[in-house]
Amino acid sequence: MNEYEVSSDVRMRYHDLPGDDTPIVFIHGLGCAGSFDYPQVAAQPCLTRHRRILVDLIGSGFSDKPMDFDYSIESHARYLDLFLSHIGADSIVLYGHSAGGAVALSLAALRPERIVSIMVAEANLDAGGGFISRTIASYSPSEFLDQGFATILADERATGNTIWAASCAVSSPIALHSESMSLIEGVEPSWRQILYGLTCPKIAIFGAQSLPDPDTEELPAHGITIEVVPDAGHSMAWENPLGLAEAISRNLLAFRTRW
Repeated sequence: MNEYEVSSDVRMRYHDLPGDDTPIVFIHGLGCAGSFDYPQVAAQPCLTRHRRILVDLIGSGFSDKPMDFDYSIESHARYLDLFLSHIGADSIVLYGHSAGGAVALSLAALRPERIVSIMVAEANLDAGGGFISRTIASYSPSEFLDQGFATILADERATGNTIWAASCAVSSPIALHSESMSLIEGVEPSWRQILYGLTCPKIAIFGAQSLPDPDTEELPAHGITIEVVPDAGHSMAWENPLGLAEAISRNLLAFRTRW
């Protein structure tokens, strides 16, 4: 594992897996971590020709969890932009899942010329958040620290969502609350508008068990290719890592002639 100094006392940690082809940068969702979600995906033979960068956002996984960091979606995007310049990733394929899709789109808006193609998997495209982020944000920050974090972990374990609960348990509750509030507040222009405005190839990935979803009809009207991962729902990286890797790979091959 590698680390990047975000500030003098804050370090982000990441895996940088070797490959000669265009780097793929994986950005995880709320309560997750790149080091937890994506090793099986990145290890699939259809992706190993590419450099693969698996980040743990500040507040998640093995990265530092400062008490006073601004955990907004846009703040994550800003340090990731500097990080990618630091490691020489000047042309990338950008993948973001769920809340990580919002981070990916904010990152793409900062430097669109860097993005060879963007892939968002069941991403937050609009303000308002999703079920988990709304649940977290229903607590005040102090309530979430005192009881909400433990309650959500217990509820998720009780319903069988033990993998997410394990990943979330090592996340900073301060980060989770701030990120949830940021997802609900949204940005202007919206993440959806940012996606529509990008001129690179754009792919939206869904788990088959998450369908129907109105965006499978809406997004193609804006030039966005739809991919569906079989035998998976929202947590497709855990539920079908090969299927997700193949969905990513199909679009890498389709756009290779444009690089």
